[in-house]
Amino acid sequence: QSTQDFHEDLFPDCAGTQPATSAQAWWAGDNQQVGRVSLHPARRPTGTFSSPVIACTDASQGGDASLGDTDRSVSTGRRGCQRGSGCSSPSSLASLGSATTSLSASTGPSSGFASSPSQKSLQSILGPSSRFRHAQGQVLHRDTHLTNLRGLSLTTPGESDGFCANGQRVALPLLAAGGQIAVLELSKPGRLPDAAVPTIQNGAAVVDLSWDPFDPRRLAVAGEDAKIRLWQIPEGGLRETLQEPQAILRGHTEKIYSIRFHPVASHLLVSSSYDMTVRIWELSAGQEALCLQGHTDQIFSLAWSPDGKKLATVSKDNRLRLYEPRCSPQPQQEGPGPEGSRGARLVWVCGGDFILVSGFDSRSERRILLYRARALPEGPLSVLGLDVAPSTLLPFYDEDTSVVFLTGKGDTRVFLYEVTPEPPYFLECNSFTSTEPHKGFVFLPKTACDVREVEFA
Repeated sequence: QSTQDFHEDLFPDCAGTQPATSAQAWWAGDNQQVGRVSLHPARRPTGTFSSPVIACTDASQGGDASLGDTDRSVSTGRRGCQRGSGCSSPSSLASLGSATTSLSASTGPSSGFASSPSQKSLQSILGPSSRFRHAQGQVLHRDTHLTNLRGLSLTTPGESDGFCANGQRVALPLLAAGGQIAVLELSKPGRLPDAAVPTIQNGAAVVDLSWDPFDPRRLAVAGEDAKIRLWQIPEGGLRETLQEPQAILRGHTEKIYSIRFHPVASHLLVSSSYDMTVRIWELSAGQEALCLQGHTDQIFSLAWSPDGKKLATVSKDNRLRLYEPRCSPQPQQEGPGPEGSRGARLVWVCGGDFILVSGFDSRSERRILLYRARALPEGPLSVLGLDVAPSTLLPFYDEDTSVVFLTGKGDTRVFLYEVTPEPPYFLECNSFTSTEPHKGFVFLPKTACDVREVEFA
């Protein structure tokens, strides 16, 4: 697509960084949603985001962070959806009217760029294709990378992304004793010194870690000792070793698998553990608020719905479960999950009406399954086999374009599919191939995208 226009279909208003409600109000039934912010350069709020992805003068920046291999660099990748190569100055783009869109109103969600009769007749033969099938991945210039990362821990379980990033900084588990975590500022790219950098001393091996979406300085870390520690990063980043957490959450009796912050309410965190429970924590009080029951085996993955009302889990007993924590600690629905027991991940898609699960079949083929969230017992609407590989596919979903990105630890390929609510459900896009295997896979917030480069993730 042309870089002269602001493409509102790729960049609708996205979720801001202010929580919609508090934990107490959410438990009381408050369903307010997070306020939306515009990505249009002329209407973008100022002073709320300070990443080099925006501040740097190089226009080709943005995107997702991936953990490289031989040079061990956290690089930001570009996902441009490009047609034509026109470029415009930032000032000319900022002065565009809000009505500028890239596609005509007649173009449906899966109709591609077809316009001429011959294209339409070809499409009727070949079937629907994705609007984003020409998406391109790009590794940014080395000036934007963090290199010379030493002693990374590659033993985080398959349920974890391996590391985590927000708009300002990235947290990386290290191999050193005591569960050390390096916290690096994205605003200070370049080669790290050979000497040791200041770290967080977690006190137990790191299983999973996550940044608070409403507080870029708060990091939650789940340890093998069944405790969750909350760390507050000083303004400007780590300058000395942190040894005292802000709070420690105790309640699980065995090793924790994964932790996720609530997408709408502040001070709410959910965790799953080997003790086969899912616990919701109220961080302002520093205690457990609810323990969800009903699992009979290891919990592979869990995810909040986009509106924050429901929680979905997939577990080793080949079951997919849906909870409404404010109504009952027991599952509201159950359905058949992936057949394989090697691992699975899930993510909500299509506005929270569907759930996409990445897992394995009985012959260890990696596949993705799509479920209607209101009808889990009916089983998957669609199943798509991808390839045979040992690592679980980590999914990331861009709600604005309905494109899902999937890769596994040790993979060099990122699969891209547009997910649609009607058959054939999965529309294949160009995949992206890296020169080095990924060790982790995380996307930055949408606000980090360079809209002038038609960069949508």
